[in-house]
Amino acid sequence: MAKPIDAHLAKLPQPQRDTLTALLVVLRDLLPDAEECISYNMPCFKVDGKGVAGFEGFKQHCSYFPHSGSVLSEIDGIPSWCSASSKGTLQFPIDRPLPKTLVRKLVRARLKEIAA
Repeated sequence: MAKPIDAHLAKLPQPQRDTLTALLVVLRDLLPDAEECISYNMPCFKVDGKGVAGFEGFKQHCSYFPHSGSVLSEIDGIPSWCSASSKGTLQFPIDRPLPKTLVRKLVRARLKEIAA
């Protein structure tokens, strides 16, 4: 049986599906014990009931949501082809997956925030 996130991504058009599937693989590697769910109609990884990483594909971009208004401002090395459209949303091209090193920084920053 497909997990909810897999079923959600299967409904997305290409290239968003491949781009976000690559992100999903990275998040599963970084957060093997996290709860995978759909929250606010978007894929989400939760730790101790708190959102750590969410994402979604849109017509003109994909978005990563750290479930925090302060994580993005703490991260160095965000590629120039990404943009923070708000304090809690990182937009990136529909055909360009986020680098694993960046996703690792985002996840670590959010986990640190949750632990504090």
